[in-house]
Amino acid sequence: MTTNPLKEQIHEIIFEADTRAGKAFDIVLMILIVASVLVVMLESVESIDKQYHQLFKVLEWIFTICFTIEYILRLYCIYRPTKYATSFFGVVDLVSILPTYIEFLLPGAGALSVVRAMRILRVFRIFKLAHFVKEGFVIMSAMRASLPKITVFLVFILLIVTVMGSVIYLVEGGAGTAFDSIPRSIYWAIVTITTVGYGDISPTTPFGQFLAAAVMIMGYVVIAVPTGIVSAEIASGEHMQFNSQACRFCAQEGHDDDAIHCKYCGELLHEEDEE
Repeated sequence: MTTNPLKEQIHEIIFEADTRAGKAFDIVLMILIVASVLVVMLESVESIDKQYHQLFKVLEWIFTICFTIEYILRLYCIYRPTKYATSFFGVVDLVSILPTYIEFLLPGAGALSVVRAMRILRVFRIFKLAHFVKEGFVIMSAMRASLPKITVFLVFILLIVTVMGSVIYLVEGGAGTAFDSIPRSIYWAIVTITTVGYGDISPTTPFGQFLAAAVMIMGYVVIAVPTGIVSAEIASGEHMQFNSQACRFCAQEGHDDDAIHCKYCGELLHEEDEE
């Protein structure tokens, strides 16, 4: 694919922090993100909003326009913009600018702009904290690898709470009782097995209390099993080495330190490798 010098330059500034211009861009971006989140928070305080309502609206539009231009530039400098648009940060960037525009149709939707706080995750790239970048990718990889096992475990837990909720309904249920339906009894089982224990519903019969004790004990398994699954995957991925280089074609990160080609789309990571 023929490269575009302008796209390469914009990509280096927006997606990387190796140059002075790139780091300056990301620091300014962080300041805008933090400021926009603070404006959304202050706007939710009625006494402050009454006094500075117009100022908040002007600032909100300034932030939105800046983030919109930034989002368009990110799409422009990526050779495969759909890859970035559907990535985690691509979705976050889009969602962070939509609330202000949606507020024209749905008043109050502007409060959703607080999602911009998620963009502060970019701080790890700004200062090139390689240790944190590596650990972040290890955790993400572990979560992806653990997903099938955790899904099976969650299905198993859903079966347990359904059975236990149905049983407690048979034991404690009836007109005028707290366990007046199976769905409500399943709610009690979920609250109990997760060790949340709101206390709004509780069994009164001896057998019902015995079942409650059994569900409470099973609650420790609910905590231990997924933790063990993810921990095992994290331990197996700690030897992996990552860097924060972003692919010019698909915007994906998490490549090995000695990688020449993007492991997601196969394109060259560095322009000089094409020569």
